[in-house]
Amino acid sequence: MDEKITIDDIAEALGVSKTTVSRAVSGKGRISEVTRARVLDYIEKHNYNPNPLARGLAENKTYNIAVVWPEDYEAVDLPFFQRCIMGVNRVVAEQGYDIIISMVNDDNLTNLKRVVEHKKVDGVILTRTLVNDKPADYLKSSGMPFVAIGSSDDDSIVQVDNNNLEACRELTSILISKGSKKIAIIGGNSNHVITRTRLRGYTEAFKNDNINYDPELVFLDSDDSIKITGIIEELVAKKVDTVICMDDEIVGQVLTSCRRKHIRIPEDIKVASFYNSTILDNMMPSVTSLNFDDTNLGAVAAKALMNIIDGKNVRKRIESSYEIVLKDSTK
Repeated sequence: MDEKITIDDIAEALGVSKTTVSRAVSGKGRISEVTRARVLDYIEKHNYNPNPLARGLAENKTYNIAVVWPEDYEAVDLPFFQRCIMGVNRVVAEQGYDIIISMVNDDNLTNLKRVVEHKKVDGVILTRTLVNDKPADYLKSSGMPFVAIGSSDDDSIVQVDNNNLEACRELTSILISKGSKKIAIIGGNSNHVITRTRLRGYTEAFKNDNINYDPELVFLDSDDSIKITGIIEELVAKKVDTVICMDDEIVGQVLTSCRRKHIRIPEDIKVASFYNSTILDNMMPSVTSLNFDDTNLGAVAAKALMNIIDGKNVRKRIESSYEIVLKDSTK
């Protein structure tokens, strides 16, 4: 049928109330199986699609969720967010939901507040966690259902994350077992929870092997090329044999600095990364790294949020697995 039918048309044709039709469509509320079957059979034959706005008003839902992106993301961060949102969309689309992207920075939550306070969404997914997490604090105070992709010290927040702590600990331990004696680590923003988690995995590897790590070989807030070039010069002077980069962007800058200084990898210094992406695919030499499934991470976060919205119990901490890939840069 080309002509659209409404819920009123269905109710009149079957001699039932609009409430009965609505319950049959939504699958909620008391209704006999015989009546439900009649309604659904009529709908199938007449190609009825419920109006999303009317459906939302009837169920007191918007059928939208917000996915929060940080305004200060770098170009190299984009693949991670893209894969996450692909996973999110895969889940929420099946539930009839659409996604609103909300951009925030550490201090300006205007966009997030607008979608929450104007009741434009039923829930929120944060794609980054912070040490001083103002977006999470705001969402808690608002009562809006939300899930954080990442880790938090706040046990009341539902967190979906890769098992970064164990992954970073294991990769560091492998490098130690392969003969690395002086291992430096270079990381980015120390206000990001992921930076502190990765650092903790690094230090725990030394502790588990009864080795004291050197705090002077830890470099945080080091995400620009000039600073990294200075760090590489310092590492060479200290005869460091291995450097771990906390993410793929830092790896790229380290390899570039080493080429300019005619430092050979892995002959002069070994390089590994706590995060892999397509950015590393064509790097020479190939880089030892941790592989995570970011699309699955987004999907798991979306499933958790859908369950919260539906009033179901959800575990506060959900972790995804990882893979360690040893390549030429640490041979």
